[in-house]
Amino acid sequence: MTINTYAVLACSVLAMALGGVWYGPLFGKTWMKIVGVKPSDIAARKEMQKGVGKLYVTQFLLTLFQVYVLAYYIEGWKDASGIENALWIWAAFIMPTVAGSAMWNNDSTKVSWARFLIQGGYQLILFVSFGLILGYWK
Repeated sequence: MTINTYAVLACSVLAMALGGVWYGPLFGKTWMKIVGVKPSDIAARKEMQKGVGKLYVTQFLLTLFQVYVLAYYIEGWKDASGIENALWIWAAFIMPTVAGSAMWNNDSTKVSWARFLIQGGYQLILFVSFGLILGYWK
């Protein structure tokens, strides 16, 4: 099997960019409430930002691995398009995992749903994008 390394790298860069927009301008205020940080609390925000560089590097490497495995999966299952493959992976593995982590905490039902919808929605958009890129950029 041949995997397009540039497509894998592009997907990983896209994930970081989408995450910045998703958890920033789109849902940043709601996400800060979910994780217990007030937007006006500058000290708490600065504390959250300490050591974030290492987290971004770690997340990027994990995403590279995730996309690489997805690329092999897509390459191996020829009966479905890249998007179909990515949606199956999201529906069977990503969405239940995100749902479980949102359900099994001490948050209120409203906060659990918000957490699930924000994280699950991000992953859905991400995996559809991965499927598009990996399916067509061969």
